[in-house]
Amino acid sequence: MSRIRYIVQKEFIQIFRDRTMLPVIFIIPIVQLLVLVYAATLEMKQIRLVVVDQDLSSTSRRLVNKFEGSPFFTISKTSFSLKEAEELITRDKAHMILNIPYGFEKNLFRHNHAKLQLQVNAINATAAGLSNAYANYVISDFNRNIIAENINYITPESLKTIDVSYSYWFNPELNYRIYMLPGILVILVTIIGMFLAALNIVREKEMGTIEQINVTPIEKYQFIIGKLFPFWVIALFELAFGLTIGKIIFHIPMVGNLFVLFGFAAVYLIVALGLGLFVSTLANTQQQVMFIMFFFMLTFVLLSGIFTPVESMPQWAQKINIINPYAYFMRVIRMVLLKGSGFRDISKEFFSLIIYGAVILSLAVWRYRKTV
Repeated sequence: MSRIRYIVQKEFIQIFRDRTMLPVIFIIPIVQLLVLVYAATLEMKQIRLVVVDQDLSSTSRRLVNKFEGSPFFTISKTSFSLKEAEELITRDKAHMILNIPYGFEKNLFRHNHAKLQLQVNAINATAAGLSNAYANYVISDFNRNIIAENINYITPESLKTIDVSYSYWFNPELNYRIYMLPGILVILVTIIGMFLAALNIVREKEMGTIEQINVTPIEKYQFIIGKLFPFWVIALFELAFGLTIGKIIFHIPMVGNLFVLFGFAAVYLIVALGLGLFVSTLANTQQQVMFIMFFFMLTFVLLSGIFTPVESMPQWAQKINIINPYAYFMRVIRMVLLKGSGFRDISKEFFSLIIYGAVILSLAVWRYRKTV
């Protein structure tokens, strides 16, 4: 134990002396957390809308005012020419066209129905779907107001439908930052545990100090524990610091037990450190580590469910997630913080990571012994 303690002390001294390592550990993750929570969002705001009002009636103006009052839309231009509006979309000056045809008000009050046309730029399918949903909601709300005001004159079939009320659990205000912050925090913690640990070991190779350590009486397991333990501690501290920022700045709810979350994070970081150790045995330079890590991290992050639910992915992608550590922690951190899940609810992921960590650490240690 004394040898491990000396190696750990040496690593902490080396980390805090390294002027390039400290910003990567403490400053960059916090800046990324503050920036990415606002940037990495699927919320659509400031949707540029072009209005082609060919009716010029009081009802059509009320509909346009309804869009102007929405926090999601900005009327970028009004026109009488549909061709001019389509050119604005072609030049990427607008996202959507609201075409109100001639006779809109007359058809609405005489025949109890009227037609509208929405044209949406669908290069980005997700953005187009959300924009269309927002626009349909505004139009539906406008339609309900018209019916309520003219109940004695308009008796459409839609009045006989069932009234449905919605209740959003765990995120009542549909605040996307509450959903994104835990996911971004998982990425930042993994970077500390996996990426920096691998770089630190390979840096010893480049400097030649690892060969000096190998000729000492230090056992391989002592060296590995001493090298990985500081980053395990730092990553847990990073998680605590990130949660504190999330609570103070973003008001993220913490419904579940934090001891359950940190217990799971401790096991998860063993897997991350094992992967970092394994990558360090495959590379001889820090540049090689960065290339290998970039490939795996990009794949794991996109499949982890940070932006889209894993359940909506193809079956082959869901099966690949068995070896994706991000997917485990991404799901658990949201379950614990937002839903208040306990250990029983995350036990499957917990024991899966224990097996995963044992396998990857054994493989990394075996590979390390083969290459040194």
